[in-house]
Amino acid sequence: MKALVFHKFRDVRVEKVDDPVIEHPHDAIVRVTATAICGSDLHIYNFQFPQLSNMVLGHEFMGIVEEVGSEVRNLKKGDRVVVPFPISCGECFFCDHGDFPHCENSNPEHYGPEGGVFKQKGGALFGYTDLYGGYPGGQAEYVRVPYADVGPRKVSDDFTDEEVLFMTDIFPTGYAAIERAELKGGETVAVFGCGPVGLMAQKAAWLKGAGRVIGVDVEQYRLDIAKKTARAETMMADGSVEKIREMTGGRGADVVVDAVGMEADRNVLDRVKAAVHLQSGTINALKLCLSAVRRGGTVSVVGVYGTNYGDFPLGKIFEKGLRLESGQAPVQKYIDRLLEHLKNREVTLDDIITHKLPLSEASHGYDIFNKKKDNCVKVVLYPRKS
Repeated sequence: MKALVFHKFRDVRVEKVDDPVIEHPHDAIVRVTATAICGSDLHIYNFQFPQLSNMVLGHEFMGIVEEVGSEVRNLKKGDRVVVPFPISCGECFFCDHGDFPHCENSNPEHYGPEGGVFKQKGGALFGYTDLYGGYPGGQAEYVRVPYADVGPRKVSDDFTDEEVLFMTDIFPTGYAAIERAELKGGETVAVFGCGPVGLMAQKAAWLKGAGRVIGVDVEQYRLDIAKKTARAETMMADGSVEKIREMTGGRGADVVVDAVGMEADRNVLDRVKAAVHLQSGTINALKLCLSAVRRGGTVSVVGVYGTNYGDFPLGKIFEKGLRLESGQAPVQKYIDRLLEHLKNREVTLDDIITHKLPLSEASHGYDIFNKKKDNCVKVVLYPRKS
């Protein structure tokens, strides 16, 4: 089959690889009909999360079930499914408590309670380095899906692929950012980062009863799409803390979402400091969020951070009495509820797509997404289109 393979720093190629096969009776094989490039894929592409061997990338995908293992009960050949990005067994302590990304069984070689930088990770993820299980991802014609009775959800033909594809990751991730803040209704929510996850967090904020939604970014074209697709008030990141305070009686936003993570803009000094301290990226976005939130407010972090950071502002968090939430989204916990929102036409997801490409042009998709060319916000790839 054809698949997008990571080789080394900014070197990804579509090439022929072995077809996946059933390896365990709980597996399924899915023929991919649509897949997307995620900002998290860029962490591997840019070697912020090191991957030393070749790997098929991609954790946002959906398709048609082609084959199931002997013990799969919920799926059959021909079912149309979306597949959550965490690989979870459904039976361990964490899965039983709804914490699916922390599955104890899907990543046996690198799992551990410590949560280290280069060891003791959580549960496995599709196409996201050997440290997270080494499972081939979904930017391919076919994928092996472990624990097929736990993750995949059947979807109606009433939806196009584009309408439902983002149930795999970015919509549940944006929703998790808001859900963790426990909105009561009427709050001001500021989202730093108007990329795909930030846009989904803005949409989710309205679903959860926000009174005001503010999008912050460094790129005007992303602010424009936030205004258009998420009905957000928008502003450039420079000077945003002061502007948010002015809009909220001097207090700051009730909830602030960090949807940027370690890839925030940084200067030469920041880069030198990161190299000296062996840090990947920067926490500049998080610092802005901690300033923009009101005292006693909540900062919800769904942007990815890959290492520890020596300049973490714990004193500010303590003095302001802030609540800090973070982590990967438990997609399996939320997906059924979110599919109902989609079914009831309470949210639109496909309006953030800016580029649709055949899988054969995936390397071009990575390049324009990474370099923010051609006003690129979200790339969807189609294995069967030429």
